[in-house]
Amino acid sequence: MSCCCSSLKCCCKFLGGLLGALFPIGVIILIYWVIFQPHQIRATVGSATLTGLTVTNASVVSYRLAVTLDIYNPSLRVGIYHDTLDAELSYRGASLGGPAVGASTASPAEFYQRRKSWKTVKVEFDGSSGGILPGDVAGELEKEMGRGVVSLEVAVDARVRYRFNRIKIRQKPNLWCSLRIPVKADRGRGVGGALTSGDPCSVKY
Repeated sequence: MSCCCSSLKCCCKFLGGLLGALFPIGVIILIYWVIFQPHQIRATVGSATLTGLTVTNASVVSYRLAVTLDIYNPSLRVGIYHDTLDAELSYRGASLGGPAVGASTASPAEFYQRRKSWKTVKVEFDGSSGGILPGDVAGELEKEMGRGVVSLEVAVDARVRYRFNRIKIRQKPNLWCSLRIPVKADRGRGVGGALTSGDPCSVKY
């Protein structure tokens, strides 16, 4: 019995010491967060180029799309490390299949963004091998192609770290960007078009 009590006391002391060590760290991080108040990043579609968009067999969609996103860090005191950017292209909520073949900038895909600064990120989607859409959705896409304007959605799941001197806090913002691209016949293969500027993207944490 005394052995069990002794073990329990040791366990309680260990947990108490651990909580005692973690509590001040949490308080320090909270104070930094309140003082620096990092703002949410902002994103805008800078441009988009769509080529070779086709719908065959009533449901198979092929395309290539390159999108530039202008990302802004509005914070006066906090820098941001962008660790990953995972993008997905969809039409009316249905995935267009082809994963992003790359998310890159003039610098590496992983980059550090200084305070009050813009960064341009290029995301490329290669759907040339063909993705499957539900028949009714593919039919709506064909109608839009015929009308000359195609609406697409780009969703980006990001992983970032806010830096407060030596302290870093991880966040996972989600970006959602709407594209309305004017299209016309693309050199005998489907349709294509370009967007020179776009609307602000929705950003949620």
